Amino acid sequence: MTVPQVLSFAVIVAMMAALVWGRYRYDLVAAAALLLALAIGIVPFDEAFSGFSDDIVVIVGSALLVSAGIARSGIMEVAIRRFAPNLSGVRSQLALLVIVVTILSAFVKNIGALAIMIPIAFQFARRSSVSPSIFLMPMAFGSLLGGLMTQVGTSPNVVVSRVREELTGAAFTMFDFTPVGAALAAAGTTFLVLFYWLLPVREKLGGSVNEAIDIKNYLTEAKIVRDSTVLGKTVADLMKLSGGDAVVTSILRNRTMRMTPLPDVVLKLNDIVLLEGDPAALDRLVSQGKLSVTGNRVSGDDMASEMVAIEAVIGESSPLIGWTAQRLALYH
Repeated sequence: MTVPQVLSFAVIVAMMAALVWGRYRYDLVAAAALLLALAIGIVPFDEAFSGFSDDIVVIVGSALLVSAGIARSGIMEVAIRRFAPNLSGVRSQLALLVIVVTILSAFVKNIGALAIMIPIAFQFARRSSVSPSIFLMPMAFGSLLGGLMTQVGTSPNVVVSRVREELTGAAFTMFDFTPVGAALAAAGTTFLVLFYWLLPVREKLGGSVNEAIDIKNYLTEAKIVRDSTVLGKTVADLMKLSGGDAVVTSILRNRTMRMTPLPDVVLKLNDIVLLEGDPAALDRLVSQGKLSVTGNRVSGDDMASEMVAIEAVIGESSPLIGWTAQRLALYH
């Protein structure tokens, strides 16, 4: 092997080792590898950033942006909550999840499609008292099948299209893969829905399924005040302060309007947020966000023990006529 070949191989091995180690962000590792290749002369300076102009990079980057936008918007959770609020059977829930993931992954990256639907899968698992693994593995297979249907579904499809264009002068169009890909996706989805019970189910040892998917958290109310660091920022920015260990379950604005805490909702002065998480995460979120705690902290178990179910009828003179279940804060 020549010296440039040895150096190239060494840079690739070092980059892969850093990626597997996982201590540093992937983009930083890739940038460091490029700078190292420039420093030792493997990559010419005039071609260092030529790859960013490649169509494949633009297409894959655009797909990742679309995936992140859909995931942050929370639109899929709202849509499924609105149009399929009463799905209780495991098979029907699985069918919905796999079909939606398969369709999404045809147009966005597989990881993005999964990231969008995984929170909904955990909600379904909680509702049906089953292990989330019943949904997660079929969803992963569905994302792979969906990527077969379009040119941008997977990176290999984009690469193959580029090679064909270089050889013949004509690239594959967006839906040239669809006849074969859709047939495979339909067959795979049908198999997953009918024979999901063949897949291994991983449950938490030493506890029930509910314990495996239910986080025993505390609930507390906090108010957005003038000194809050998250005033004017989004719900996603607020949750980042806890490192992902606490969530915003509801927002009360003007003491009358209850809002769904979508990631991009902007927090305003005097908003009251209902927070759920472990005590350490809640303390960290409240202190870093400079929030004003307005209520006592209550454990999820204590609150559940005080909850009762009642049945009520909306009468002809009820002021609630025309109100939505979401406005009344009625959640399953």
